[in-house]
Amino acid sequence: MTPDGDDLPTQPTLRRLKAFGVRPKRDLGQNFLIDSNILGVIARAAELTGDDVALEIGGGLGVLSEYLAPLVAHTHVVEVDRSLEPALRDALDRFGDHATLHFGDALQLDLGALDPVPTKVVANLPYGIAATAILKTIEELPAVTTWVAMVQKEVGERFAAGPGTSAYGVPSVLAQLSCDVRVHHKVSRSVFHPVPNVDSVLIVLHRRTDVAVVGKPLRTLVQAGFAHRRKALAGSLKLHPAYPKEIREQARAALLELGHPADVRAERLSPEDFRALAAALQAGAPT
Repeated sequence: MTPDGDDLPTQPTLRRLKAFGVRPKRDLGQNFLIDSNILGVIARAAELTGDDVALEIGGGLGVLSEYLAPLVAHTHVVEVDRSLEPALRDALDRFGDHATLHFGDALQLDLGALDPVPTKVVANLPYGIAATAILKTIEELPAVTTWVAMVQKEVGERFAAGPGTSAYGVPSVLAQLSCDVRVHHKVSRSVFHPVPNVDSVLIVLHRRTDVAVVGKPLRTLVQAGFAHRRKALAGSLKLHPAYPKEIREQARAALLELGHPADVRAERLSPEDFRALAAALQAGAPT
């Protein structure tokens, strides 16, 4: 329970900061939400129902956690900072078995073992892990249909970027191979404490049901293709240890067959172009 004190602020984040003596840790990217109005924007974008199981990565002081918990069947909250446990317990204990706290690094946890299985990811993601966390949950949580994530503006633009733009890269392709992605809402830096040096955005991802699951060969192709961004895609693949020495000529031939220049760079291919290229290379690989 929150320590007694009539002089505590009413806003949950500010109240818990003072009540539990929390000092935000810069090395963990802790920027806590202090504008509760944004919570409704997040929940509406997630289209939460009473049957959903929400996963929040980066529980912080529990302000989003306690907002989500009564709207869904179950809420999983992952937090790496053990010192925040009293504040999170204050936010979630009243929900009993309908909310579960998991302490640990979300990038190391076996998210597939969560029970009940998450159906939506809703989070104010720490800047340092945002892109990796989203891609991990896309890959490891096939039952998740929707993501609503607060991320650094640059990260959000990268996820939603199209081919040929400077922001387009591995996160863009891997996310868009599985999901429809859009920047939903701009978020001022002033809604956080401490105030970060950058603005944020809410991004929304909806899993596509018309495409196959992205397998390892396709993920490797995308990562290898962008590994040397200034090189032609075929040349970049040649430098990757996953491929045989003849991959450059195989890729050039496959690209020509698919209607692209043999020396095209990765940034010029759409996510579906990468899917087609992976299939062509797999079909042409020696057995």
